[in-house]
Amino acid sequence: MTETSIKKSFFSKIFTTLKQALKGDESFDYTSGSIKKAVILLAIPMVLEMMMESVFALVDLYFVGHLEHSSFAIQTVGLTESVLTVIYSLAIGMSMAATAVVARRIGEKDPVAAAKAGMQAIIIAFAVNSVLSIFGIIYAKDILILMGSSVESAEHGFRFTQIMIGSSLCIMLLFLINGIFRGAGNAAIAMKSLWIANICNIILCPVLINGFGPIPAFGLVGAALATTIGRSIGVIYQVYHLFFGNGVLKIKIPYFVPDFTQIKALVKIAAPGILQFVIASCSWIFLAQLVATTGGDHGSAGYQTALRIMMFFILPAWGLSNAAATLVGQNLGAKQIERAEKSVYTTARYNVIFMASIMVITLVFGQYIISFFTNDLQVKTIAIEALQIMSIGFIFYGIGMVLINTFNGAGDTWTPTGINFFGFWLFQIPLAFVLAKHFNLGPTGVFIAIPVAETAITLTGIFFYKRGKWKRVQV
Repeated sequence: MTETSIKKSFFSKIFTTLKQALKGDESFDYTSGSIKKAVILLAIPMVLEMMMESVFALVDLYFVGHLEHSSFAIQTVGLTESVLTVIYSLAIGMSMAATAVVARRIGEKDPVAAAKAGMQAIIIAFAVNSVLSIFGIIYAKDILILMGSSVESAEHGFRFTQIMIGSSLCIMLLFLINGIFRGAGNAAIAMKSLWIANICNIILCPVLINGFGPIPAFGLVGAALATTIGRSIGVIYQVYHLFFGNGVLKIKIPYFVPDFTQIKALVKIAAPGILQFVIASCSWIFLAQLVATTGGDHGSAGYQTALRIMMFFILPAWGLSNAAATLVGQNLGAKQIERAEKSVYTTARYNVIFMASIMVITLVFGQYIISFFTNDLQVKTIAIEALQIMSIGFIFYGIGMVLINTFNGAGDTWTPTGINFFGFWLFQIPLAFVLAKHFNLGPTGVFIAIPVAETAITLTGIFFYKRGKWKRVQV
């Protein structure tokens, strides 16, 4: 075979694999065959999915960052997103439980049980979010002030917060249904739903924020409306494919009748999963409040700008690490323990390469990236410092994400919950407080505490992974 034909064959394989990943081929058996191909088939759409999720916050940040009183607007978006992390925690926890159970049932070759489990998770989502939405609409202004916002800033932005928290069901369903599809091995549908949601958001944001023709300018409220409408359209796309798609999951109306045995089983997995992310979210909320009280409105806006950009890079890595959850779940269901372990190592290796590249980019080009999102010099200075300090720990973030998804994909949700409790509440929060207040480092102390704590959490995760309890969990 000539060198030219070898190159053609190589690129042909890459193109075929890429096409298969983007199309969403559920016929591929993730419990046999090439592990590298399995990771790539899952990772490509999952990475693109999480990139789309991170774009939501950046699009809002870009447009509101150029409004009048931009520091108020940026702070409102950032503090609201910090509060929404609690809802994200619920959504991710439920999504994680759905992924674990659906993947295990698919690995056992029982798609009917997988479909029923997924629908019971949606019932739980409706019940939980009905309460959260009402609470957010009533207490939006109080929430912003509690988070460290000035009264003037809260008065300026509370309508944005009302809409975002009031529409939390859209957030929950978008995460949850994507988790169901990922568990079934169809990460492409999850990716496409967020593509659609983001395209709508990108189109609607400038229209609703600045006005267009007969459509009035809603300002900051327009950003919330655009995001909510975009997410709602994404959910409609997901629901269509649940009922009328050609995938392995076949949904029927009777599956929506509450099955309290299945609901109890899901909650048993989801509860510690939700708790682990609530623990992390509450830590981020405390850090946001600490920055706001020690750095003022500009310090808070700078931190929130850096955090949104950091999440833009971290969420794709989280998407890549999600491949470990599906592969571990399906391979444990098929009694392929050694293959599950190899899947973890392969995914971790890819994630380290990705996060190392991102670390270099943020350290070298951080100031140029920040300048794109804000014109305020004070906000810009703090944001650059925050981004460069936090990016030092990116490699450890990457490894930690894979370990968390490994535990969760196996249904061992208590292990990462315990790690998060000690790592965030008993280490990161006290460290940030001491550095910011006792050593008078202010926001800089908070920025330093983040990579230090994340590195400690990852090292602890490696220790518990090697103990191997996750291999023996029954789902």
